[in-house]
Amino acid sequence: MKIGNREFQTKGHTYVMGILNVTPDSFSDGGKWNDRDRALKHVEEMIAEGMDIVDIGGESTRQGYTLLSDEEEIARVVPMIEAVKANFDIPISLDTYKSCVAEAGIRAGADLINDIWGLKYDNRMAGVIAKSGLPCCLMHNKDNTEYNNFIVDMLAETQECVNIAKRAGIADDKIILDPGVGFGKTYEMNLMTMDNLELFRKLGYPVLLGTSRKSMIGLALDLPVDQRVEGTLATSVIGVMKGCAFVRVHDIKENKRRHPDDRSYSGTLGGTDG
Repeated sequence: MKIGNREFQTKGHTYVMGILNVTPDSFSDGGKWNDRDRALKHVEEMIAEGMDIVDIGGESTRQGYTLLSDEEEIARVVPMIEAVKANFDIPISLDTYKSCVAEAGIRAGADLINDIWGLKYDNRMAGVIAKSGLPCCLMHNKDNTEYNNFIVDMLAETQECVNIAKRAGIADDKIILDPGVGFGKTYEMNLMTMDNLELFRKLGYPVLLGTSRKSMIGLALDLPVDQRVEGTLATSVIGVMKGCAFVRVHDIKENKRRHPDDRSYSGTLGGTDG
């Protein structure tokens, strides 16, 4: 799969997507990186630590978050995409579920659209992505936790996202799936999702796992958001073992680090291009 100017081998490798929230209210790092110079310094640090792709988001998705207008979100993300593009050679993912924001981000240089509603929120989004030719990440999400059979229904709802993409003309090699840990699921459902990650791969697309510092980890370990690195690492290892192609994380160094003599691990997490 090509993202930006980089080829990603999505079978047998797990790449690290670094999170850059240019928001004042994200659950974990709100307000830390909404200053341009600090944000660029952080991107530089994440690249040095081994980040393979950066995910830029302008709207928090924490519980009770403030919904932004398209104009507000564009004003946050477009200057940052342009600045990262001008200063670094790193693929850029834009975290948005709004087609107008995606269009602006694509013009600014985004290389991938990461839609947390899996093309189901904005009926223009699939067409915008298809027209651009960019790859996309489609996350399972819903506004409730009602299921007849959780695993079966979750997979079927994720397949609906794929169907929307294909009807719009998005090619198979442009699709990544995200099981949506922390979205439209209870704590127990999140654990079941982790236990069944391999089933997402059977849908036929690379899988991105996003668990970094999330409440599932906090509830399991009874730890606040700033003390969930070890829990995140445990979930990243599960993701690697179950064949996820990407892990989306805040803490690059810790997730990327591996023992130099552990060939089975070093050859998997953060594999080389080609």
